Amino acid sequence: MPTSTTPTSPTKPEPTPSAPRSQNELWMEKAKAHLLQNYKQQPIVLVRGKGSRVWDADGREYLDLLGGIATCALGHCHPEVVAAVKAQVDTLWHVSNVFYSEPQIELAAQLTALSGLPRAFFCNSGAEANEALLKLARKVMKDRGTPERFEIITFENSFHGRTLATVTATGQPKYQKGFEPLPAGFVHVPYGDLEAVRKAVGPSTAAILVEPIQGEGGVRVAPQGFLKALRELCDEHGLLLLVDEVQTGMGRTGKLFGFQHEGIQPDGISLAKSLGNGLPIGAMLCSEAAGKSLPSGTHGSTFGGNLVTAAAANVVVRYVRDPQMLREIQEKGEHFIARARELQARLPTLIKDVRGRGLLLGIELQQEAAPVIARCREQGLLVNTAGEKTVRFAPAYTVTREELEEGLRILERVLTPV
Repeated sequence: MPTSTTPTSPTKPEPTPSAPRSQNELWMEKAKAHLLQNYKQQPIVLVRGKGSRVWDADGREYLDLLGGIATCALGHCHPEVVAAVKAQVDTLWHVSNVFYSEPQIELAAQLTALSGLPRAFFCNSGAEANEALLKLARKVMKDRGTPERFEIITFENSFHGRTLATVTATGQPKYQKGFEPLPAGFVHVPYGDLEAVRKAVGPSTAAILVEPIQGEGGVRVAPQGFLKALRELCDEHGLLLLVDEVQTGMGRTGKLFGFQHEGIQPDGISLAKSLGNGLPIGAMLCSEAAGKSLPSGTHGSTFGGNLVTAAAANVVVRYVRDPQMLREIQEKGEHFIARARELQARLPTLIKDVRGRGLLLGIELQQEAAPVIARCREQGLLVNTAGEKTVRFAPAYTVTREELEEGLRILERVLTPV
């Protein structure tokens, strides 16, 4: 008889060791587990910055030509901003607006003197600053005895914030979708079209709200003379001219405020972004006459203009008010545009347009910008989109020409892969 044998078990393959997970991956996994997924964030976790450079959780270095979306005016961890913030934290960091505070008073004095608008209200963001402008316009008209005038004319492709009122003021339906019914009182017309604005003015109109440059709308600069014509139109009809300077304010365009390129005086402006060098602060500045419509109890903010953010903003204003810095911002922007147009000439089928002013700049592509943004990041450059096809550059004012050219070299390498 044949000898029976016990069948042997098949040998199990050794498990393949998984690659060690990066610190970026570990932190992003935690973020996805706990954060509201309302942002489409680039897949890196930034942990450190200096000037125009930042580093991620795995230690990789990037050239940051986005600057917190036009926010880090003096660059990351500017030593004087750091010193001012540390000194204030060691002294007193919050008392609320029930009391006066020295840094806020100093900041108000600087901003009102520089803008020609003698009243300042502080808040925490650009959306809040624009909310204050919208409330101001309605209250002024009620105080004039014309409560029927409540509508605000704004512009297609504009961006004014994410609150319910400011997203309605925003002239981009994609940001409004799903939040209907939207508040009444906003009329949108084509940007730069003075005749369309004239036709939109009616018995219900209270004000016009305009950006000197549409940052989120594709870095589109207002046509020369447009803001001046709006000022004249407002004077003719007794309207308020409100200028959204959230992206353009505090030197971004080579002047302290974007409206100054037109030599006009608005009735009110909003500020944020560059004002605090990345700390959360916003401001609404307005005329004496308009400011009388917001007396005690009509508007407020618990944290607005708190001591720490105001201390940082005072450093920013002292730097940015320097005519030499403003000249450098303008010259660096002109240098970037010249180099970018040379790149456009080499790549006419890839680059459609180059535009901007000062250090708020856009390169419009012939293709969707999002994949280009991703490849730029892989090559060590941080920028973002403004509209579907425009790559936005909003670097620190302290950026060097060499860093700007480095960014353009990376973009060219991304657009023309071997």
